[in-house]
Amino acid sequence: MRNKPNKEEWVTMFREIGLDDAAMKKWHHLFETRHPDGHEDFLNWLGLSVDDIANIRTGSK
Repeated sequence: MRNKPNKEEWVTMFREIGLDDAAMKKWHHLFETRHPDGHEDFLNWLGLSVDDIANIRTGSK
């Protein structure tokens, strides 16, 4: 059994609590604005590619 959720599992959990695409974008924006290094660490922890991380971070500013 894996001990960490992947990106799709995070998205599923966010949707289950009622977050839509706009709310998830706001979540990323707040994370990037308040804790840019932590946001990058989190995206790396998820195992995202360098390009995906760059796109998410750029879109979160």
